Amino acid sequence: MSSDVRQFTVSAEDDGIRLDRWFKRNLPETSFNLVSRWSRTGQLRLDGKRAGPGDRVEAGQVVRVPPADPAAEAKPAKPQRKTLSDDEIAFVNEMVIHRDPAAIVVNKPPGLATQGGTKTNVHLDGLLDGLIEDGEPRPKLVHRLDKDTSGVLLIARTPRAAAFFSKSFSGRTARKVYWALVVGVPEVKDGFIDLPIGKQFGTGGEKMCIDEEQGLASKTRYRVVERAGNRAAWVELQPLTGRTHQLRVHMAAIGHPIVGDGKYGGAEAFLTGAISRKLHLHARRLRIDHPDGGRIDVTADLPAHFSESLANLGFSLEAGDLPLDEVKFSETPEGKRKAATAAAKARRKERKGERRSRGRG
Repeated sequence: MSSDVRQFTVSAEDDGIRLDRWFKRNLPETSFNLVSRWSRTGQLRLDGKRAGPGDRVEAGQVVRVPPADPAAEAKPAKPQRKTLSDDEIAFVNEMVIHRDPAAIVVNKPPGLATQGGTKTNVHLDGLLDGLIEDGEPRPKLVHRLDKDTSGVLLIARTPRAAAFFSKSFSGRTARKVYWALVVGVPEVKDGFIDLPIGKQFGTGGEKMCIDEEQGLASKTRYRVVERAGNRAAWVELQPLTGRTHQLRVHMAAIGHPIVGDGKYGGAEAFLTGAISRKLHLHARRLRIDHPDGGRIDVTADLPAHFSESLANLGFSLEAGDLPLDEVKFSETPEGKRKAATAAAKARRKERKGERRSRGRG
């Protein structure tokens, strides 16, 4: 029986992860209970030493596990993914605007869901097999965009990259810039919205609302790029938190819904004339640290309906890409004091309706 003991060498991609996570990646048919039993009985070894599910593995170490037991490890077969057509493979590859060994960035078109769901059979996640090269792991989504929102979407090419990018998004170190066309013109040209968001119950489908009592903290910075009289404004949006539909809810809450967003702006969200009725919200830019050092900093071109609307309103694309401010405070007491002071100053300016970073002159 001992001759059937299996040995696996930890790869560089798995360096530093927990042993139970290693099993999930490399022997997914092995249950956690079975791994725990092997650990308790001394059958699970790491470089010859007894190991537990919570131990960290290092690249080059040898994981020794007992012989395969079909009866103990059997799990229902996973449903097979459908084979993509040549047109589907071409479609997903046409979206790619950046590719490196750790990441792929696509410019998602409006109308394409990021993931599947009820009555949603066509989605980006279902097309990711078309991005696989030379037998590498299946790419993995690490964040999402609403179906009708277009623009930059990051996809990890390896499990290590997926973990790194996910941590960047959850830790709010990634910087995201959106462009939107909104109804009317915000009075404060460089503003900050700090309104908690919660789920609105009793409505069909997923809908969020401002909820001062039970909502989660939600913060958005906006800057007016250009205005078309009092009719509409082109704004840059930077979400400082990542709530569902955050930008759409926040802009509607201050009385300037995003053009085409009937869900949150109602009939007032549509402009007359040659302006498209589609949602005018686009993930323009993403800047995020790279797992191998340096940064990914990529921008996505506007979809046709958005660029045509800007042209119809007399806006110039050259005015759009404003400098991406970067304000970071360290975790030292002095840094935390500065952060608190800056936050208090922003709140005071918001209450007074003053401009926050650009003067009137």
